[in-house]
Amino acid sequence: MTRSSEPSRVALLGFGTVGQAVARILSSGEVPEVRLTHIFNRNVASKRADWVPSSVCWTESAGDILASDADIVVEVVGGLRPAYDWVRGALEAGKSVVTANKQLMAHHGPELLDLARARGLEVRFEASVAGGIPVLRALQEGLAGDRLVEVRGILNGTCAYILSRMQSETIAFADALAEAQARGYAEADPSEDLDGADAAAKLAIIAAVGLRRPVRVGDIATRSIRPIEPVDFLYARELGCTIRQIARASAEDSGAVFAAVRPALVPLTSGFGRVEGNQNLVTVRGVFGGETSFSGSGAGGSPTAVAVVSDVLSVSRGAKGESASAPVETAFHDVSGDFVAPHYVRFTVNDKPGILAQVTTAYARYGINIEGVLQLPKFRKDRLPFVTTLEECSESVLDRALAEVARSDFHVQPPLSLPIFS
Repeated sequence: MTRSSEPSRVALLGFGTVGQAVARILSSGEVPEVRLTHIFNRNVASKRADWVPSSVCWTESAGDILASDADIVVEVVGGLRPAYDWVRGALEAGKSVVTANKQLMAHHGPELLDLARARGLEVRFEASVAGGIPVLRALQEGLAGDRLVEVRGILNGTCAYILSRMQSETIAFADALAEAQARGYAEADPSEDLDGADAAAKLAIIAAVGLRRPVRVGDIATRSIRPIEPVDFLYARELGCTIRQIARASAEDSGAVFAAVRPALVPLTSGFGRVEGNQNLVTVRGVFGGETSFSGSGAGGSPTAVAVVSDVLSVSRGAKGESASAPVETAFHDVSGDFVAPHYVRFTVNDKPGILAQVTTAYARYGINIEGVLQLPKFRKDRLPFVTTLEECSESVLDRALAEVARSDFHVQPPLSLPIFS
């Protein structure tokens, strides 16, 4: 790429929050091994900053970046298009790529990694998962001697913030969401976060890197946190638990791969139960080393920029003959979201005799064992919440039983089922 005595040349696609933070680090003089040479952004005239070295070329044309003499292209624009075209174009032009784009790597990562490998280049994407937490590098290098079989994570700061606020203040979901939006933790349209797509993209990347089981992000089962109500936190506390959005994947000895994103009950005393605000937490389990956890800020310009620049330095050092990361498998695996776990099921009913008998009959028909029944006092009889906790069962079997129960006329709203993770 470059002679070992020369700094690697870096071109930046995007000059938003993360892009500016990356440029500040590269312009600080703290990383002499690399030199910022180009910055692309739309309406670039309004973006120019006097703290960027005068030698840097500013442009509104991504084509200028692809045709430049840059050794490494940093993509921090986000989204699938045109980011995919630019990243592929950079690789075809002989440039390694560093990206913070989770959707790009979740949907097109295997293809781009294969292309880079064929051309003797690299694609690095540490910042695409958990922001400034170096999870991917730790999985590839720090835990390379283990065979990882499971990952669980709180990977979306928006959901972590909303659910922790609902827990601590006993406020409605809509109020917690509005607060998150006001603080800049949630987008105007937060669907990707709330319904699990954001965490699924990150989980797909971790499954490929950590479990060595690439899966199509569209195959990962997701469920929204929107149905969670304050009463669920009251019942969860009775069980010594709270509620968080959990992304989970496992690689079984049989070759089966399971992956899902959904709200779940977690013990209050666990690492997941203690996550507050917009923090992220990733726990992996290996055959030899047991559990290892990584936590910290999962978002923000500066933490993400540190991860990006760390990848840039890693690519630069690898080009100069130093160690590079282990390759990532690129063949997709089939995936199921049908985890077996204990479950929490909350019913909200117009109370009358015989309701519990109908519920237990449906459970029995599908071979589901009840562990307990909880009914807190002081709720209206015409909108009465009660909870059944169930012994381990597969989610698909429970869904069939609840579909049968849902046909009864006593429901005020559909039942809510959540797995319980130890």
